[in-house]
Amino acid sequence: MDNINQQLDNQAYYKRVITASVRVGFVGLLIILSWLILKPFVMLVMWGIILAVGIYPLFKKLSALLGNREKLASTLITLFALAVLIIPSFYLMESTIGGVHNLATQLDEGTYKVPPPSENVAEWPVIGQTVYDAWKFASVNLEAARAAFEPQIKEFASKLLSGLAGLGGTILLSLISFIIAGVLMVKAKSAEESARKVFKILMGKQGEGFTELAGATITSVVQGVLGIAVVQSVAAGIVMMIFGIPLAGLLALLVLMLAIVQLPPALVMLPLAIYGFSVMDTTSAIIFLVLSIIISISDAFLKPLFLGRGVDVPMLVVLLGAIGGVMLAGIIGLFVGAVILAIAYKVYQTLIEETTLPAEELGNKG
Repeated sequence: MDNINQQLDNQAYYKRVITASVRVGFVGLLIILSWLILKPFVMLVMWGIILAVGIYPLFKKLSALLGNREKLASTLITLFALAVLIIPSFYLMESTIGGVHNLATQLDEGTYKVPPPSENVAEWPVIGQTVYDAWKFASVNLEAARAAFEPQIKEFASKLLSGLAGLGGTILLSLISFIIAGVLMVKAKSAEESARKVFKILMGKQGEGFTELAGATITSVVQGVLGIAVVQSVAAGIVMMIFGIPLAGLLALLVLMLAIVQLPPALVMLPLAIYGFSVMDTTSAIIFLVLSIIISISDAFLKPLFLGRGVDVPMLVVLLGAIGGVMLAGIIGLFVGAVILAIAYKVYQTLIEETTLPAEELGNKG
């Protein structure tokens, strides 16, 4: 009788194990398929969430001014953000494409003249003499220089076109992300409650304050890193367009990328200032140099304004996040990567600070 009961118990146990395995496998399959389906949109949605959290304080203030009409406030902010994104992007693309087209036309017609280099170019460290010789060669005989460097020119043109195509895709994704952010701001309360539940499930009692921590970290990075980078790149782009620098839009984008990874805009602006002394009159070149220096050091007085109420995150964390994000997902990854790694760092830091070692517990009891 006991053997029969044991066999029945074993059969029931195996049945429960098989049933549980099938359920877990089914749920796992659903998760995998859902991930594969949603994978193309993950970075897009994450960028939308980051934008929503970053501009949420502005949304609350505007909503209060409009009599707590949240949908109207969200619509106005979204439309304004789309206009701010579309208009500069249009001029960026137009200036870049127009600059390339004009250069190609002048080269084909033989009307393009390369100004002779300044003697100071030869004194640049490491690359000075090489750049001076190539520049002087092009200024004396452009056709011969064009033939000599034709492979490099074709490779550069190919990369430039590829970059412009990628930039157009990034702008489109950013437009969609701003629309997602507008929707999320209206649903902020329910989204915050869901985030609290998720953090509590994942981390228990320690997860209760992580929603505020994540929000504060996102706000800090968006305002203190991305905000400063946007201000510097827009200022650089305007200055370059005023002084007629070729490919101003593309160079402004390069300034943006450098500023996000915490490198000074001077890496772009100072070589342009040196170039300016070769093609501009002395007064214009000096003014451009002064403005370039101001833009390059502007983060010194912008950071206290943008970071005054934020959460401090080491610049190395932002740098690694931005570089890793670019390698993973292109230009949008530049923004998302910096924020995600900053949140991960703050979560890790908080967990370490709140964890008490056994020896410390024994010491406190003693």
